[in-house]
Amino acid sequence: MTEMININGGNSVTLCGSVAEAPAFSHVGGGENYMTFPMEIERLSGALDRINIVAREADLESLPADGGQRLRVEGELRSFNNKGGTGSRLVITVFARTLSFTDEDADVNDVRLSGVICKPPTLRKTPMGRQICDIMLAVNRRYGRSDYLPCIAWGRCALDLSARNVGDSVDLIGRIQSRKYIKNTESGAEERTAFEVSVISLEEES
Repeated sequence: MTEMININGGNSVTLCGSVAEAPAFSHVGGGENYMTFPMEIERLSGALDRINIVAREADLESLPADGGQRLRVEGELRSFNNKGGTGSRLVITVFARTLSFTDEDADVNDVRLSGVICKPPTLRKTPMGRQICDIMLAVNRRYGRSDYLPCIAWGRCALDLSARNVGDSVDLIGRIQSRKYIKNTESGAEERTAFEVSVISLEEES
């Protein structure tokens, strides 16, 4: 990771969906309490993505979210390494900068990222022959920190990304998606949830 010097900072998330559970305590930071809760956002296919939101407790006090309400969230995609040994190693959440109840019927799942590729892209094919490319994107955060965000691209976008190198800048538009997988641990098979950004389009360099 020592090559991460010139990282373009760009990280914007807009979500609109349903609160799935009441907020629970997450952590303390900067003297403030932070809460977490899941939102459910429907894909065009009808499948639901369950995305974890982190918000200041003070913001939620004036906006009680008990479950089932329609909520609009604007913020940033965040990552941190889970060193506790339980659950996924890379934890992906949305940090909410603003929250508001909404009457919007349509679910929204919009992510815009600008960063650099920090691992060699991996190009593969589905059993049906469709091209897929996995990348890890490092996106600058304030105070010298970075978020490392897994992204997956399909078709033409996959081929484009597969030709790029570690350190190359990428600007992309996508959506957050969740998927279940089975992890074999010492205590047996364990179902976990992985999160990634499904790339919809790449923005051309000016």
